[in-house]
Amino acid sequence: MEDELEDKILYQTLSKSHMKLLSKFAVGVTPLNSSLSYVWKVMRVYLLKPEVLIAGLLICLFVLYLQAAEVWSRGFIGRISNSLGLGKAGGRSGKLSMLASAAEKHSWDERTTGSAVYAVQGRRAKMEDRFVISENINSSGISLFAIFDGHGGEYAAEYAKTVLIKNIHQKLMQSSAIADGKELPGSPNAAVCAEDDRKQKEEEKEEKEDDKQEQEVNERYKVSAHNGNSDPSGAVQRRQSFRKSKTEDTVGTGNNGAANGGGGGAAANNNQMLENDLLSKYMGNQSPARQQVKKNLLNGTSGGGESVPAKPKTYDARCYVQNGSINFGKIITDEVLAADYDLVEAAKKMSDFAGTTALIAVIHRTKLIVANVGDSRGVMCDFKGNAIPLSFDHKPQQVREQKRIADAGGFIAFKGVWRVAGILATSRALGDYPLKEKNLVIANPDVLSFDLVDHRPQFLILASDGLWDTFTNEEAVAYVRERLDEPHFGAKSIALQSYSRGSVDNITVLVIVLKNGRYEIGSSSN
Repeated sequence: MEDELEDKILYQTLSKSHMKLLSKFAVGVTPLNSSLSYVWKVMRVYLLKPEVLIAGLLICLFVLYLQAAEVWSRGFIGRISNSLGLGKAGGRSGKLSMLASAAEKHSWDERTTGSAVYAVQGRRAKMEDRFVISENINSSGISLFAIFDGHGGEYAAEYAKTVLIKNIHQKLMQSSAIADGKELPGSPNAAVCAEDDRKQKEEEKEEKEDDKQEQEVNERYKVSAHNGNSDPSGAVQRRQSFRKSKTEDTVGTGNNGAANGGGGGAAANNNQMLENDLLSKYMGNQSPARQQVKKNLLNGTSGGGESVPAKPKTYDARCYVQNGSINFGKIITDEVLAADYDLVEAAKKMSDFAGTTALIAVIHRTKLIVANVGDSRGVMCDFKGNAIPLSFDHKPQQVREQKRIADAGGFIAFKGVWRVAGILATSRALGDYPLKEKNLVIANPDVLSFDLVDHRPQFLILASDGLWDTFTNEEAVAYVRERLDEPHFGAKSIALQSYSRGSVDNITVLVIVLKNGRYEIGSSSN
């Protein structure tokens, strides 16, 4: 009885208090003040309690964490979405969707049964990247993939895509036919190839001897300068006799003057003069006829009768085949150097200073050959999920590259990033003729070969540096590995993700999927 009485009294008290509050809110003279007062009382009684505030803070943090997880880790948010019955539809946040939509307005893509590429212009004014997917070239079983990251204009990258790839295709088809035992009309015999190889080795030997003699003269001159000799003209003349160009002679003489007492000021002046000279050539010619000249050169017509100097030697396809095996690395190297020479000569006529990187991968049976010029990059995901580099960037600050540039009479300067002569952020490229004249930038590719049986890769990634500005090798492999079931095998997702992370460059990503360590050739034939 006492308990029931207490409950009845408590109920009446609470109901009366609530009724008083409601009546004040409903019939009050000043509704605004009454409503605000009521809200304040409710907040003070219920919402401002410590446990309520802590719970609200935890909920906010959890929501923020889900948004971050949605952007950076698809696997986690995917499991949350599936558990809530949302499936894959809720895979991206609103902000990421808007960024992706902006990037997709200027995008290019290509898909085959075993590879896909996706490219976005990004935040650049023009799209200067180019890509190539050539499966089963002429039914030879050879597949070629390439990424060209242009800079200073799109001409060099377009030239590489149209001219260089065409030359490589032709040489690969011929070499494949010879390796399969098919004779080609007009092919030289083995003696001719051996003679060409002998001459090339002799030329390389002579160049090494010249470099060695030049180094000895430089060392003797340094000792003479250190001992205080005031007449270095004899040493300078001997040193210049081994130089390959007049420009390098001038730079070399300036450096010697600095060694004799000019100090760092003279060296700085020489660097400034070199930079000014290069920048003056980089101004280019913007005449209306320039576009027509570009078109003629891309179509293989020069429009004039001027003689062209001899370019780096390329050999007949038979010379690249030994014992039924094709030397893919040699083919790519020779064709890259020859195409670069033609590109530089063409660019001189138009005063076009554009350049491009080149990342070329060839797959034949169980062999993978990757040739790299510049700072585009390739990476492999092996059967364990590890990231294996397929190439290494050519950057001016690398010890090997910095020494080569200094030996050519150039310098590197830090302007946001390390640059050759304060201009170019990569030390190797096709084109860039003002820097090629002084041999500060070269087009010699680094070639690496891989046995697919040993690595048993799941997929390969070839991409321009727009991707690698925001992803490490390991991050890219982990990201794509979770998205191989997508139509673009993750190439589109990672390109848009790189854009959303703030990449300011053109972004091109090519993903090549392998099954049991082999590339399954599709139906396309180029």
